[in-house]
Amino acid sequence: MAQKEASKQGLKLTDILITIVISAVFGVVYRVWGPIYDLLKPLGLHAEQLSYGMWFMAATFAFLVIRKPGVALLAELAAATIEALYGGTWGVATLVFGLLQGLGAELIFAAFRYRRFHVGVTILAAFASAIMSIFVDTYYGYIDQLSFWNYVLFISLRLLGSALIAGVFAYYLTSALSRTGV
Repeated sequence: MAQKEASKQGLKLTDILITIVISAVFGVVYRVWGPIYDLLKPLGLHAEQLSYGMWFMAATFAFLVIRKPGVALLAELAAATIEALYGGTWGVATLVFGLLQGLGAELIFAAFRYRRFHVGVTILAAFASAIMSIFVDTYYGYIDQLSFWNYVLFISLRLLGSALIAGVFAYYLTSALSRTGV
């Protein structure tokens, strides 16, 4: 009950600060994750897409901690900004990715009226972030040369990685955090 009333009040300064701290941590993780992603490329058949979900985790994790409108979008955009400031691989385009990926997750949480916090909703938010990232990849020309079967494989592996990392892992990580009393 208290959580439901709190979510109607909007973001408070403490909510924003906690979101930014979470985002700063994920911004550094995102920066470090780029080389890990690149290490998976030689495995072929888009195996690196299984790790792509990490780049959506700030949105889902922060929302599950704060549970208020706007948190997913703010978290993902702030994490992308931190990643870009630390010299992320994709430069300014990182901000476009962050904005749209955060928006994707935010739209799913909004569709459930910010009242459902189970793992299924978190997976849907991860899927929405992944779909938004695919639109950005297409716009920048990163994937427009793929054949149909290769494109299907690419999308399938990105969605699977997103569900596992930004969906399931984020959900259970916040559940474990919650059990500690933090």
